[in-house]
Amino acid sequence: IGDEVFGGESGALAEYVCIRDGFALKPSNLTFEEAAAVPVAAITALQGLRDKGQIQSGQKVLINGASGGVGTFAVQIAKVFGAEVSAVCSPRNVELVRSLGADHIIDYTREDFTQSDQRYDLILDVAGSKSWSQYKRILKAQGTLVIVGAPKGNALLGPLSHIAKVRLASLRSSQKVLFFMAQINQAGMMVLRELLESGKVKPIIDKRYELSELADAFRYLEEGHARGKIVLTM
Repeated sequence: IGDEVFGGESGALAEYVCIRDGFALKPSNLTFEEAAAVPVAAITALQGLRDKGQIQSGQKVLINGASGGVGTFAVQIAKVFGAEVSAVCSPRNVELVRSLGADHIIDYTREDFTQSDQRYDLILDVAGSKSWSQYKRILKAQGTLVIVGAPKGNALLGPLSHIAKVRLASLRSSQKVLFFMAQINQAGMMVLRELLESGKVKPIIDKRYELSELADAFRYLEEGHARGKIVLTM
């Protein structure tokens, strides 16, 4: 009783929430608003890179969608693991992504990164903006594509249509394609707490809304141009 904690649970846009095990003690150097911006996005980045992508020090890693909620955490976490990070973002987010430690920044409005001569060990696809044939040519022979985001797709299947197409097209390839849904758990939250308290990772907050402004927050989110996270304040 009285502990300051942070975490996440499905449907947690409320003043009170009943939570299972997806929480840990709040990092002492973060406010509650900053801590609230962490769980889902940071866990997704951590599990996508570490657990699914099996990221290793020295690898060349590409993050497509580097300036959003998951992407901003992914850039920082990939650097923690010692990777050489290439980050794809829009021109207005170049300086933000550079400040997070990206080694190479690709402005997608000026350059199609799938047409470059660079080859990557691991690609974390948050944006879902490219096809398997495009990703295949820039992945190393034993490289891995981890899909954590996708376009809306058709009205019936939504983003699953994009994911299914990529998975089917890659079945005979030596390159791996993985899709996953993040699981918020205490073990992951404790890893994030350590990274946050050490200053190796920090949350990026674009806008703050009062809980009564929830509809406005979702409207802004749906525009698809948020830099980092959107936070509701109590």
